[in-house]
Amino acid sequence: MSAIINVSHVHKSFGALIAVDDLSFTVDGSNCFGLLGPNGAGKTTMMKMIYGKARRDSNPTGSIQAFGFDPGKQELDVKILSGVVPQENNLDAELNVFQNLLVYSKFYGMSKAESRPRIDELLTFFELSEKKKSKIRELSGGMKRRLVIARALLHTPKLLILDEPTTGLDPQVRHLIWEKLRQLKKEGLTILLTTHYMEEAFQLCDTILIMDKGRKIMEGSPQSLVKDNIESYVLEIHSDEATKAVLKIGDVDDIRLDRTHERPFLYSQDLETLQKYARQLGKGGYYIRQSNLEDLFLKLTGRALGADQ
Repeated sequence: MSAIINVSHVHKSFGALIAVDDLSFTVDGSNCFGLLGPNGAGKTTMMKMIYGKARRDSNPTGSIQAFGFDPGKQELDVKILSGVVPQENNLDAELNVFQNLLVYSKFYGMSKAESRPRIDELLTFFELSEKKKSKIRELSGGMKRRLVIARALLHTPKLLILDEPTTGLDPQVRHLIWEKLRQLKKEGLTILLTTHYMEEAFQLCDTILIMDKGRKIMEGSPQSLVKDNIESYVLEIHSDEATKAVLKIGDVDDIRLDRTHERPFLYSQDLETLQKYARQLGKGGYYIRQSNLEDLFLKLTGRALGADQ
């Protein structure tokens, strides 16, 4: 599948603050590409440059292409092919669910004959049909989020851009939205999202680009990044007693000790090695699990994904 987004050596500064620093990547069609990093990593700034809301810094070698258009000069050409879901639910509280979508459809020149069946289709897809006549203030946070995504899909875009799509939502709603996004991708929609949730990136993305302080740290499929760049298992310590026992035992072959967290984490390729180690810690205060993207980010940057810059 050919690339529909090409970002090459892009920079963006706000005064002395460098938000995006020499970033390059491509997004293939019918894929989900994720920008993963903590708050302030530059994810949203990069996203805004792709759909023309922000301008990249002048740089002879830097460029952004979306569907062959330069969003800095051909913003409308990019937007007509894209649906954008911002971080905030910027719905009109004075209108009901149906009216919010109907008004928005007019921005794309859709006639009533086109917009009404499309609105009904999207409300059914996002399980909002029963709320068609409800005012926005009557909706839960998860319903508002689904409505904003439905709004972005009104004109049947080729690219859906999602900025932190499930922040603040409970796990049940988050999983519902993930399932809907998977269905849309199967139908050929390309998805570009930013997130600081490692589980969201792992669940949805074919490719992720891990960012920190505006720079690319690593890129690849979530599964391969974890498999190739960090030990398979981690022993998390959660009590004072277990922490004291770890410090008393000291270094052990085939185990990597990470003390970036308040409590120590111990990593190893061998599960049996960690299990043997854990038996020396006494009862409770720890558990063993598989490593994940959060552990990888911690190893690469020395900070958790949820930490501030």
